[in-house]
Amino acid sequence: LTLPQFVQLMDNFVGEDISLPVVKRLTAFIKREYKQTEEERKKQLEKVQHMSHMAQRKRLLEALFEKWDSSVCGFLELAEVVAVLRTFKGMGEDALMKAREQLCSQYPELCRRGKLSPKAFQTFLELIASKLPGNEDETIDNLMRFLTTSVERSVEQSHIKSLQSSARWKWLQDIQQAAERSVTRMEPVYKATIKALSQDMKAHGNHETISAYIALLEENQLSAEQGQVLLRYVACTADNAPHVLNQALHRDMKGVSFAAIDQGKPIYVPRAHLHGNVHFWNSARLEEENTGSFLVLPLYDAHWRVFGILGLDTFQDEDEESIFQIHEITFYEGVCHAFSKAYHYICMQENVLQVAVTALDWLYPRTPSIQTVTTYLVAPDKDKDCALCKVITADNTGQKEIHSPPVVLLREENLLRDYLFKCTESSEVTLTSVYGEYHIAVPLHDLSRKTLGIFDISIGQQKKLPPEEQKDLQKMLKMAQAACLEILQRSLEETEPTQVLEAERVANLRHAGILFHRFMLQELRECV
Repeated sequence: LTLPQFVQLMDNFVGEDISLPVVKRLTAFIKREYKQTEEERKKQLEKVQHMSHMAQRKRLLEALFEKWDSSVCGFLELAEVVAVLRTFKGMGEDALMKAREQLCSQYPELCRRGKLSPKAFQTFLELIASKLPGNEDETIDNLMRFLTTSVERSVEQSHIKSLQSSARWKWLQDIQQAAERSVTRMEPVYKATIKALSQDMKAHGNHETISAYIALLEENQLSAEQGQVLLRYVACTADNAPHVLNQALHRDMKGVSFAAIDQGKPIYVPRAHLHGNVHFWNSARLEEENTGSFLVLPLYDAHWRVFGILGLDTFQDEDEESIFQIHEITFYEGVCHAFSKAYHYICMQENVLQVAVTALDWLYPRTPSIQTVTTYLVAPDKDKDCALCKVITADNTGQKEIHSPPVVLLREENLLRDYLFKCTESSEVTLTSVYGEYHIAVPLHDLSRKTLGIFDISIGQQKKLPPEEQKDLQKMLKMAQAACLEILQRSLEETEPTQVLEAERVANLRHAGILFHRFMLQELRECV
């Protein structure tokens, strides 16, 4: 038990009406009776040291990856990593090839493209360590030290190059942080992405100005004769907004964006006005006036499926010879990767929200004694550990209110809701009463058992629910948790979803809600 978990356990055990002398007697009893053997103490110490060591290793691996990926594209070249590892003392070719083969079975598409993401890089080192003789932890540490030294020798960065790399990593991190703080809203992610591109242009580019835009694939429901899908422009630099924002590009229109999607690789047009197949959205400018360069990059999800494009141009740059440098294009690929992670983080949050909505719909007719259920998602706060974002409020009439944007609760401003923050810290069920109204705060866990969200269940003035209602509540919470874990598992790199119901294959937008019913049906089958 962590300290918050222990405190919460004791708090739940003693309840609210217990007197201070009884609490003191209980504390004295635990101090007197709790005994730890030398073996238990040793195991606990080893566990703490191991956790500390793993956290330090994670930080060092991230630093090594960033140092090696000096161009900030978000990936390492697999062949380059293998070449360096071959020079590690004691590295057998057989062990290296077996580890690579196993890596490719876990990340087939990534390996086919010859790339390593941060997670795949860590997995590769762990696989190699498992194939070499000796202690695995010591082997990984030795590999990391060797690689760090090798990279520092081979990647000889000037001070300016180092500053450029550091600034670019900071801008990519800003994109992910925007997603985590915005919970379910895409606008802050769009804004952070466009800002990263603009900042890089000002700091490291050779252009006076660039235009940037993001377009996402969506189903074409109005004019199927123009293609099954279209590209919807959802964000762009301010100067382009009147001409580009909310526009739709169809397959039968002039443009190279669909070619980039179909080929799965960037398309670069140095002199756009001479190309003949570039779509110019600003009709106020003659085509021959667009003398700059045009670049379109595909956006990939975690399964390497294209879901949109990032486009950039220098049409408004007065320098007619303005072109994109290689280091810029490589960084833009990193921006695509960062945007994809942030975009799918928001999608994951929306799916969790959909699970909560479906779960509450199922719960409402079965538990009339529940007064209200308020759903929160956990988000990091700029200055504090976390903030709670109220996303759904449901009452006992079946009415639900979706809060968009979410209502943000900070701990120091909500003392009467402190039990929610205790629930977040401990990731355990918390029981309390506020002004005579009893609340059960139940956490939703992520894959590492950290708190992802909270159901705040108000049961009015009664201390507990009737047995049948309690049973239905527990069933709902179990299925909601299972559905959320499935959603998180699917968001991992190259993890293909397991579909059980036919409805899962044909429904996309409502898929997350269907997951809740799928787990409910699976449990029913097991009981029959």
